[in-house]
Amino acid sequence: SATARSGSFRTSSAIVSAGRVVKVSADGTVAHGAAGTDTTCLGVAASDAASGAKVSVWPLANCVHELTTLATITAGDGVVAAAGGAVATATIATAAAAGTLIGVASTTRTGAGTVRVMGRF
Repeated sequence: SATARSGSFRTSSAIVSAGRVVKVSADGTVAHGAAGTDTTCLGVAASDAASGAKVSVWPLANCVHELTTLATITAGDGVVAAAGGAVATATIATAAAAGTLIGVASTTRTGAGTVRVMGRF
């Protein structure tokens, strides 16, 4: 979930899960973000959606989101997209320079689960 709930509706080009990072997949469509090198992350899916369905996308900028992680993330770590729209840890300067930084973790999570992330600004 996010602290700011104003988002935009997009059409999903694949199955999308709530709380997962989504990227631009084609003209007007979104799909889960991809691992590490994804520079097209747009926001966070507000709900589950079937392929071809409308889904509200919450913006990343200046919003706190609870995002799915598949591995440990420590508060203060940089965060990037991982497989299936989950998130992973990254060096902030490196990810920012590559254009893949989604935000900074504000909580610590050991193993798979959710972590709070302040979206990039």
